[in-house]
Amino acid sequence: MESKVPVCLADFAQRARAVLPPEVWDYLDGGSGTEVTLEANRSALDRVGVLPRVLTGVATASLRTRLLGREYAMPVGVAPMAYQRLVHPDGEVGLANAARSADLPYLASILGSTPIEQVTATGAEVWFQLYWLRDRGLVTELLARVREAGCRALVVTVDVPVLGRRYRDLRNAFRLPPELVAANLPGGRDDLAHGGTPGVTAVSVTSGAAFAPALGWADLRWLAEHCELPLVVKGILDPADAARAVDAGARAVVVSNHGGRQLDGVPASATMLPEVVAAVGERCEVLLDSGVRGGLDVLRALALGAHGVLVGRPMLWALAAGGAAGASAGLALLADELRDALALAGCADPAAARTLRTVPLD
Repeated sequence: MESKVPVCLADFAQRARAVLPPEVWDYLDGGSGTEVTLEANRSALDRVGVLPRVLTGVATASLRTRLLGREYAMPVGVAPMAYQRLVHPDGEVGLANAARSADLPYLASILGSTPIEQVTATGAEVWFQLYWLRDRGLVTELLARVREAGCRALVVTVDVPVLGRRYRDLRNAFRLPPELVAANLPGGRDDLAHGGTPGVTAVSVTSGAAFAPALGWADLRWLAEHCELPLVVKGILDPADAARAVDAGARAVVVSNHGGRQLDGVPASATMLPEVVAAVGERCEVLLDSGVRGGLDVLRALALGAHGVLVGRPMLWALAAGGAAGASAGLALLADELRDALALAGCADPAAARTLRTVPLD
């Protein structure tokens, strides 16, 4: 019998699948290719064994942490995800409100279905996620817009020169409903997302038309020089790229394979995390994205050297299942799980978790 009250984030997945149209669930749940990397993200985290410390005198663990110079309730941010009104009318505003209530950063996607001004009006700590537009002048205009809206950081995603081939979406000829638009793109630039062609995903067509495939290190340096906000580079797997991102001006990097939605067959984010941490040292903060499904995963990431994590799909599950209230419930569950995990590992706070040893589980 299904539990009436969700006790973990996976419970929201069952509810989300029950209420979403099959093609929308596939868009949300799927990865690229044969989904090798999508599965690897979970298996890699599940193979991380954390060595708990005992007799540490910890009665209650504190979750509070600092990211980009600001204090948050726990080392977690809501990952940037496109078109959130596709899964529930509350959309980006609902999820941002949940993040605000939980005292966590909310990362707003350039492909959000709600204007960034409405998202920041919730009072949430908003970091804006950018895909590089083909027109640099439009990038400049967008930077001014997100600063004026009150965003606290800029997150540039660098692992999407083209959209990964997502077989589920191709088979479904996935397209957006006509009332759903990318509210942060210049007007009319996502019209192609509403067309339906067999064997084609309309989202990939509109992304190809709007975003520049040839982003380079010079562009990143330009961005760091022309943006007054702290710069976060998302989509790093190679430690050499992480070090170079810091040299270009990044304040933080996100070790991410885009949730298994870009190049299939790349390593799991958790696999590469320790090497990236070693490559950047103390020069920047390191976050983990892709595959995080609960508080134990946050503990694992911290023990592997991360300063925090971004949580993506589970928040859309919770949003789809219950709107803003569901998202808040999901974040509360995540906090409870992390608090228990820290206490069981003998850690007073997230900083202590970064000193734990890990061993591979067979």
